[in-house]
Amino acid sequence: MTDLNAIYVIVMRELKKFVREKSRLVSSIARPLIWLFLVGAGMSRLVSPRAGMPYTRFIFPGILGMTILFSSIFSSISIIWDKEFGFLKEILVAPVRRSSIVIGKSLSGTAVSSIQVFIVLMVFPVIGEKLSFFQVLATLLIGMLVAFSIASFGIVIATFYENYESFSVIMNFIIMPMFFLSGAMYPIKLLPSALRWASRLNPLTYGVDAIKNIMFRAQAGPMGPDFSFTADILVIVLSSVAFVILASVFFERKQ
Repeated sequence: MTDLNAIYVIVMRELKKFVREKSRLVSSIARPLIWLFLVGAGMSRLVSPRAGMPYTRFIFPGILGMTILFSSIFSSISIIWDKEFGFLKEILVAPVRRSSIVIGKSLSGTAVSSIQVFIVLMVFPVIGEKLSFFQVLATLLIGMLVAFSIASFGIVIATFYENYESFSVIMNFIIMPMFFLSGAMYPIKLLPSALRWASRLNPLTYGVDAIKNIMFRAQAGPMGPDFSFTADILVIVLSSVAFVILASVFFERKQ
C-alpha cells in the first residue's frame, strides 16, 4: 500500500498544480488548435486530397499526437523543479520503490495530457470528421497509453539534468524531430528511406498511427495508416515498459 499511496500523492499533487494554473491549460490548447486551423488550412490549399481526404482531416490525428507529446514530455519538467527545491529528495528517502515514483510521475503526465487531448478531440465536428462514441473512447484510451509512454521517456531524459535551462534546451532538440518524424504532417510512406527508418524508432509514430487506424482505418493509399493497429499497440506498450525500467534504474544510480 505504501507504493500505491506514493503514486496517488504524486498524481494528485501534479493535477492540483495543473488545475490551479489556468494559463497553462489555455496555452496548451491554443498550440494544437493554431496548427490545426491555421497551418492545416493553409497547407490544404497546396496539398491535393489525392485519396479523397482533406489535409486538415489527415493531420487531425497528428495534432492529437502533438498535444500528447508537448503535454506529456513537459510534465517531466516537474522533476527538475523538485530537484532544485529539494522535494525530490524527500520522495527518494521515503520507503518506496523508485519504479513507484516513475509510475506516479508518468501517470500524472498522462492525466494532464488526457484532459487536453479530450478538449482538442471535441473539435472533430468542426473539421468535418465523423466519429462514433466508440471511436472517441478508443482514441482517448490510445491517447492515455501514448501519453504514459512519452511521459516516461521525458522522465528518462530528466534524470540526467539538474536545472531547468539545460533541460529545456535539449528538449527542443528532441520534441520537434519526434513530431515531424511521427507521420503527423505527412505520410511516412512518402518519406526518404533514411527518414522512414528514423520514424520507426520514434514511439510517437505508433501513437499517431494507432489514432489513424481508429479514425480512418478503411482509408487506402498513402493517406491511410502505415502499420497495423496490433503493431502500434505492441510497440507503445513495450516502449512504456522499457522507459519505466530505464527511468527507475537511472533514479537509483543518480540519487
